[in-house]
Amino acid sequence: MRGSMITFPSPTGTTPGYLSLPESGTGPGVVVIQEWWGLVDHIKDLADRFAADGFVALAPDLYHGETTKSPDSAQKMLMALNIAKAGEEIHAAAQYLLAMPSVTPKKVGVVGFCMGGQLALYAATEYPDAIAACVDFYGVHPKAPIDAQKLQVPVLAHFGRDDDLVTNGTAPALMQKISDAGKFVDVYYYDAGHAFFNNTRPEAYNAEAAAQAWERTRLFFRDTLT
Repeated sequence: MRGSMITFPSPTGTTPGYLSLPESGTGPGVVVIQEWWGLVDHIKDLADRFAADGFVALAPDLYHGETTKSPDSAQKMLMALNIAKAGEEIHAAAQYLLAMPSVTPKKVGVVGFCMGGQLALYAATEYPDAIAACVDFYGVHPKAPIDAQKLQVPVLAHFGRDDDLVTNGTAPALMQKISDAGKFVDVYYYDAGHAFFNNTRPEAYNAEAAAQAWERTRLFFRDTLT
């Protein structure tokens, strides 16, 4: 890992997070939101990957130290998460980045995966004062409602066509609702299943889809944050 754990101020006191800096020392900011497993090494590695591409990346720990490898435990942790509080902590992470001298230009995007994808979209909708763009990787969370009319920032979304959790459920309807509201949303569907971007899960990872989604994501952030 090239980054380090920090704490940053939030409405609940302080929130831990993993901060990774680009070699250049400066760049736009990206908040990286965890899957339902917690702030595991995979998410830290993604923060490092954004930093290697020139972004100042911060992954807030929304579970405050808890992680799991059990799907049953992850489901319980997801359902127990206070959505309003999580949104406030994502907002606080974006504000923390904006206050950093190394974040230039003063723009921050948010990207999330699985649970984090829906939370990223929720935070982008609720806090456009601090978040300038959003990327949703196969986002799902039944308790994180999205008010399409409030959305003010551009959205890029990635879904797997074989994702029974999301694509065959609420995702297409939500994307259509955002589009019908006159908001900018660019949606891509891949020949892959859920969590196709997670290279630590060989049963889910799809290298071709992941490479395409990564390239689209980095270019989207370059276009919207610089």
